[in-house]
Amino acid sequence: MIHQYKLGQYNIVLDVASGAVHAVDPMAYDIIALFEEKDRDEVLCEIAGKHTASKEDIAACYDQVAALKASGQLFAPDTFAESAGVLKEKTAGVVKALCLHIAHTCNLNCAYCFASQGKYNGERSVMSYEVGKRALDFLVENSGTRRNLEVDFFGGEPLMNFDVVKKLVAYARSIEKEKNKNFRFTLTTNGLLIDDDVIDFANREMSNVVLSLDGRKEIHDRYRVDYAGNGSWERIVPKFRKLVEARGGKNYYMRGTFTHENPDFLEDIKTMLDLGFTELSMEPVVCAAGDPAELTKEDLPVVMDQYEKLAALMLERDKEGKPFTFYHYMIDLEGGPCIYKRISGCGSGTEYMAVTPWGDLYPCHQFVGDEAFRLGDIWKGVTSPETQKQFADCNVYARPDCRDCWARLYCSGGCAANAYHATGSVRGVYRYGCELFKKRMECAIMVAVDRALRE
Repeated sequence: MIHQYKLGQYNIVLDVASGAVHAVDPMAYDIIALFEEKDRDEVLCEIAGKHTASKEDIAACYDQVAALKASGQLFAPDTFAESAGVLKEKTAGVVKALCLHIAHTCNLNCAYCFASQGKYNGERSVMSYEVGKRALDFLVENSGTRRNLEVDFFGGEPLMNFDVVKKLVAYARSIEKEKNKNFRFTLTTNGLLIDDDVIDFANREMSNVVLSLDGRKEIHDRYRVDYAGNGSWERIVPKFRKLVEARGGKNYYMRGTFTHENPDFLEDIKTMLDLGFTELSMEPVVCAAGDPAELTKEDLPVVMDQYEKLAALMLERDKEGKPFTFYHYMIDLEGGPCIYKRISGCGSGTEYMAVTPWGDLYPCHQFVGDEAFRLGDIWKGVTSPETQKQFADCNVYARPDCRDCWARLYCSGGCAANAYHATGSVRGVYRYGCELFKKRMECAIMVAVDRALRE
């Protein structure tokens, strides 16, 4: 299976199964489109009527396409479906990452918050050191021979329980050598409580820091308000700039959310760039159907256009010597994720779990609070194997709608939580999100092609 598209100045052909990407001239592009449908003479005849090249050049181009097919770089067969389940079974029972819900409370009252302002449809709560310590022990005990482990301090707002965060990191560091483990910590924060102590600690202990900023002041302050209804932009931006400067401009992400209010999110990215931030992410809102923030069908073409303009902006700034990173456009055409990762996705519910302040286990942060998806707890482990099996069996080939999609080995079937909330099944497909993902991949591949050809 191949996927062909034109973007920027390039005619791009992606071979889905092999992952090979070809930037070709118009004649080769048209030959590839006909190659599997017609025999050689028919293709040569049709191309001769469309392009001014000589018969010899057309024949030579056709033969080059044939050689690419013979070498497995075009029209490669997909041989992964039968092994999808087997690949995932190899890591059964091994946990590599936890999302610690260190605080089910927040000092902001964001209207679009999927976590109901940090409460996850429950009571406000913070994680005790004892629960957090047991969560880290649970991770070590269930990590098998895996040495590198990941822990994300999440909320609500994790800095509302900062003392426990510091104690848990100290505990993890104290057992690393004995347990032959290496902890990689991340912190996601809205920024209100950032001070010099937080900056020093984060820069010493956090491999990555995710900072919530929606871009333009008027956009950010529409949703990201405190409980008095006041916007937070003016308070957090100076703190974010100080933290990022102290980190040397590395190992952070400005994470924005775009909604029905700002489908023209490129303007928000430009605001972040003007503020000096270069590690950026803008995510489509996740909210209930009918919510005022929900992206609509009318927003879709606007968003698609924004992704293309974003790609053009990235290339323009490359040439100016002012590059920036956009999370969803990070793609490695030469290596990239292994086939296991491409098939299995994020590993939610199996390799990755979320831990509530009281120690319950859920497949990921977006399922927290939904009792139907409670896996167990950090003391007894997984006590609902039938719930976990839904996620263990959930790979890209387990979703019928994904089997014929050209992007399947890039998205790995997409987000299980988004699928569930859209369709009622973790094996479903969140179609709006699929359209956005495919456009992002087309843009990301084009940017990668341009950069590779300019090296």
